[in-house]
Amino acid sequence: GPFLGYAKRGAQAADNLHKPDVALFDRLNAASGGMVKLVTVACEEEGGMEFIADVSKKCTVSLGHTSADYDQAMEAFARGASHATHLYNGMDGLHHRKPGIIAAAMDAGASAELICDGLHIHPAAIRVAYKLYGEKLNLVSDSLRCAGMPDGDYELGGQPITLSGGVARLTGTDTLAGSAISMLDGLRNVVAFGLPLTDAVYSSTTAPALAVGLTDTGS
Repeated sequence: GPFLGYAKRGAQAADNLHKPDVALFDRLNAASGGMVKLVTVACEEEGGMEFIADVSKKCTVSLGHTSADYDQAMEAFARGASHATHLYNGMDGLHHRKPGIIAAAMDAGASAELICDGLHIHPAAIRVAYKLYGEKLNLVSDSLRCAGMPDGDYELGGQPITLSGGVARLTGTDTLAGSAISMLDGLRNVVAFGLPLTDAVYSSTTAPALAVGLTDTGS
């Protein structure tokens, strides 16, 4: 973030959302010493397409937390986006008349992430994505600071979250706040769900590195 869509913000605090803003990105990237490797954007927001065209020259631009339809997503990929943030989550699902980002990312040859905690995505949908994306599939943890910690109360961007039985939700709601797994947990999960071990390891290491332009790590 923070260039996310309100309707698909998920557990992100609404007050932290910001319209796509190249100057803000440049300021934050400069403050980090040029270390930003990926930024998620809702391409349908005002200025989103122009943001993508500019920032995609500086880092990987990913579509996520977005209400974009197939045509909007395809335009975004044509303008320089090359990745989809946690596929299925924070976007419309794959519908036979409204294929959305899931199909657009496949058609555009983009890479796509999957949260493999067994909660955010059904194992069958993970197998579908594996068939669609192959070597472009990236496994991610989407983990919070409570990962590996005991059940209790924690925080996400100023919002209270509760970890119970390994499931993190915004306190007092049914909204998943992220996961509490490690990458190794996610790897174990997808192998249990039916992905070949070799491909699962690739999707946890080399594929994510390549997605953000790194060739000297991840393999």
